[in-house]
Amino acid sequence: MKQCLICKNIFDEEEAGRSVFAEAGEWLAGEVWNDAGKLCTQCLESRAMLSMMYFHEKNT
Repeated sequence: MKQCLICKNIFDEEEAGRSVFAEAGEWLAGEVWNDAGKLCTQCLESRAMLSMMYFHEKNT
């Protein structure tokens, strides 16, 4: 169990039923923000959705 850096909720890294948004968020965490493994599923999904809308530098 870990604590999320963004929302401070406790989460399990091995959580089943990951969405494509969570997978995209994991990629962003590892390649862009260097905080892989430190965010919960909800924050990963939110980051991915917001990046699709506003992070145009990576959408090209």
